[in-house]
Amino acid sequence: MPKSRVRKKKVYSNPSGKGSQAGDSYEPSPMWVPITAVALIVIGIGWLTLYYLSGQEYPVGVWGYWNLAVGFASMVAALLVLSKWK
Repeated sequence: MPKSRVRKKKVYSNPSGKGSQAGDSYEPSPMWVPITAVALIVIGIGWLTLYYLSGQEYPVGVWGYWNLAVGFASMVAALLVLSKWK
């Protein structure tokens, strides 16, 4: 069986021929982004834990099952904040 030819890989070149632009530079996120996200996660988990462990009387007994919505909304808000994290 004949031996196949060895192919050389092409070196990538930028199609526009330009280097990186000023807008492409990496800028880290502000410090408040991860702190806020972690705080929202802890608040959401704490809210749900307190709701279940208190026999559905606390944090706000009048709200009933809306306490679940508050806890989960807090964690969803944390995910939205984390989507801004670079």
